[in-house]
Amino acid sequence: MDKPVLVIMAAGMGSRYGGLKQMDSMDDQGHRIIDFSIYAAKEAGFEKVVFIIKHAIEEDFKKLVGEPISRHMEVEYVFQELDKIPDGYSIPEGRNKPWGTTHAISCCKDAINGPFMVINADDYYGKEGFKILYKFLTDTAEDDSSYAMVAYELGKTLTEKGSVTRGVCKTDASGNLEDIVEQKTIVMTDNGAAYSEDDGATFKDIDVKTPVSMNMWGFKKGLLDELQHAFVRFLDEDVAGNPLKAEALLPSDIDRLIKSGKATVKVFTSPDKWFGVTYQEDKPYVVANIKALKDAGAYPEKLWP
Repeated sequence: MDKPVLVIMAAGMGSRYGGLKQMDSMDDQGHRIIDFSIYAAKEAGFEKVVFIIKHAIEEDFKKLVGEPISRHMEVEYVFQELDKIPDGYSIPEGRNKPWGTTHAISCCKDAINGPFMVINADDYYGKEGFKILYKFLTDTAEDDSSYAMVAYELGKTLTEKGSVTRGVCKTDASGNLEDIVEQKTIVMTDNGAAYSEDDGATFKDIDVKTPVSMNMWGFKKGLLDELQHAFVRFLDEDVAGNPLKAEALLPSDIDRLIKSGKATVKVFTSPDKWFGVTYQEDKPYVVANIKALKDAGAYPEKLWP
């Protein structure tokens, strides 16, 4: 059985952040959020990391992130570009927006030969989630369609600086994912949290303890074929109706697989605190949290000697 591989989605251009947040330093040693995730993954047992990036950031990313990591883990790069689409399809005129997270993972088809874990580059997940998913991926059959995710409480994933997108989850009595809905406009309120389905015209309250996906997944290789099919469906249906802005979102496609009986997803919860940088104003909070973690001994002062 192949050892699980860590896959990091790092192709985003940081439009809301105002820059490449996956390469922005968060401490005096120049570490980025992605460094802490990879450090935790290495501790958990991962030996290889696949970075999903764009050619536009390739040179800087390799110099600042990839090369230092390559001295400690095996590194491979996958490129997510608009023109990486199946034969017979074309990019809609005027489309600049990336195709989405389903497309990002489907681009890894030639780089992954076994089970794999998926995370975002700009989210801090703590250490426990990496241990949970490494164990799940090594303890379960490599060729089945049983997947896993680590969920976080919604209230611990919000920012005061603006709205966020979260995969809102519902589980069954066995702790398996029953339903996941990508909500694109969730905000903090005086009473907790609320979400909008009409671009902010109206809001509905949502419990801050609701489990949400932060794109921390454990998958088997077979999912890659399913995502190829899902992306074709997206091009045929969603892009036809919204050619410039439609996105193929991983949580939505996992939800379709669950409801069609093609997959099960075990939901684990992490006791760790999540934080991330959606907006530039979030950075001081992240910097303070990383300092507190290092002061508490969770991480060494310098991660990669």
